[in-house]
Amino acid sequence: MNKTIRLTAAQAMVLYVAAQLTEDGDPFIAGCWAIFGHGNVAGIGEALYASRDALPTYRGHNEQTMAHAAIAYSKHLRRKRAMMVTSSIGPGATNMVTAAGLAHVNRLPVLLVPGDVFANRGPDPVLQQVEDFSDGTVSVNDAFRPVSRYFDRIMRPEQLLTALPRAFRTMTDPADCGPVTLAFCQDVQAEAFDYPESFFESKVWYSRRIRPDLGELFRVAEALNTAKRPVLVAGGGVHYAGATDTLEAFAKTHNIPVAETQAGKSALPWDNDMNLGPIGVTGGEPANDVCAEADLVLGVGTRFQDFTTGSWGLFSNPARKIISLNVAAYDAAKHGAMPLMADARIGLEELTEALGGQCYDGDTAALKADWFSKVDPLTDAPEAGNNLPTDMQVIGAVQRAANENTVAMCAAGTMPGELHKLWKSGRPGSYHMEYGFSCMGYEIAGAMGIKMAEPERDVICFTGDGTYMMANSEMATAAMMGISFTVVVTDNRGYGCINRLQMGAGGAEFNNLLDHAIGGKNSDIDFAKHAEAMGATSVKVGSIVELEEALARRASIKGPYVVVIDTDPYPSTESGGTWWDVGVPEVSERAEVNAAHDKYIQNKQTQRAD
Repeated sequence: MNKTIRLTAAQAMVLYVAAQLTEDGDPFIAGCWAIFGHGNVAGIGEALYASRDALPTYRGHNEQTMAHAAIAYSKHLRRKRAMMVTSSIGPGATNMVTAAGLAHVNRLPVLLVPGDVFANRGPDPVLQQVEDFSDGTVSVNDAFRPVSRYFDRIMRPEQLLTALPRAFRTMTDPADCGPVTLAFCQDVQAEAFDYPESFFESKVWYSRRIRPDLGELFRVAEALNTAKRPVLVAGGGVHYAGATDTLEAFAKTHNIPVAETQAGKSALPWDNDMNLGPIGVTGGEPANDVCAEADLVLGVGTRFQDFTTGSWGLFSNPARKIISLNVAAYDAAKHGAMPLMADARIGLEELTEALGGQCYDGDTAALKADWFSKVDPLTDAPEAGNNLPTDMQVIGAVQRAANENTVAMCAAGTMPGELHKLWKSGRPGSYHMEYGFSCMGYEIAGAMGIKMAEPERDVICFTGDGTYMMANSEMATAAMMGISFTVVVTDNRGYGCINRLQMGAGGAEFNNLLDHAIGGKNSDIDFAKHAEAMGATSVKVGSIVELEEALARRASIKGPYVVVIDTDPYPSTESGGTWWDVGVPEVSERAEVNAAHDKYIQNKQTQRAD
């Protein structure tokens, strides 16, 4: 007869979570971020306290950004480990929905445990309960359903016996990987049950490497053997699979050039002969020119997002074929692609064996040399003068200050596009961009998560003033915990990126830059003082020279270090890029909008549905 142990449901969850291990013997869940409220403090809070040595609990300042830190932690560790985040019911829970969407889009594991309403419904409606007048089973946590890879509502203690293994199966499965939400009814958290002791035995979750189907492998190899101008598009799956060395060997063996998505950037060093650099809307001319002429596009671990494909207008060769090597069947069959469902590393290894000595003609050295001759001057320090520095010049200053341990990270605004084009990644893992959800507010919390994942790394976060204002609270958490990273705040007084998009679509400058918003000219935010008030070391610099001097001091500073610099909101890197499908109004009183719509219709003709 199985021995049992009597525990509350919350205690059982915490003990089970702490017992789940990686292949290396580390706890898969490295810790729990928590903000306690009436919906989780008595149950989950008590359980976390009792297990605080086995499962550390971190106290943040916002549920969304706590989850962002957890997600960045996992992304940087290539999904090998994850974190748990718990909140109370109501706004604490809904704050995490944005983070769940971010994790879902990027295929990243995080265990979200929001408190929920009473399962017994005795005190209904409880504080913060949203009542659905036609459905008594609904709570705000149902908002997590479309942005969770696995969702469950724990309404009885024994339901954990099936829910928790399903949760970990999802988070450790390379194809289904993503956020798990266990909405935990607050009365059930405190209820006891006689759980089997065997349920809490240590369990190792091994990383599954899916081998390709032989039929798919044969058909893909056959297509490659008949191609004349193939190109490979490296996505985030290359990093998650630990396939960067395999990718380099494959590209070199078969002389197939590689373009990098935002998630795939740094898969190859920037100066590798086979690396064409960035692709798509924020891409460079080498990758985009080759992709436009390619008769076969081999995507490896990419979702083929619209920024990668130029809204499916980039791959313009009428004879082109798309092959998608992806661990997820959903991604492998997108847009009529020929699927090769496999782990990126194993898939490339077996594909190179199937191709034998196949080696394609072509040399992209001249394309790369021409590209760098155009964009390198943009990152040079400006001559002395009164002009505001550009974002490109800020990137150049940070690049010159970077070392082999530097991780450049960002998520939204102007910098993702400029970094994709201009940042020179020296080795895998030196570039961390959240551009699947492009979530403003990820940056500061994400930088903290990266530093927690790899404390020895030199983490430099790029953020604009608009993003800083959206979510800066974890700056105080990092200061409290003594977590060191650098934040470069480029203050262009508003949403410069969207302002340029607005102008590009023929619109008048309106409600993006503060000067074009009601009362915006009255705004006078001192970001350096604000960061200092939260415990960071901070400085406002007046030039690129001063920025480089400030960055040179970062290694000596404990805790978050914030460097603020005013920048020009208008310039961007004109070279490279492709069309992006953003609907322009068919009818407008503005001649500029009508002209932009005419151009939109022309560009729309290049878009392919197949």
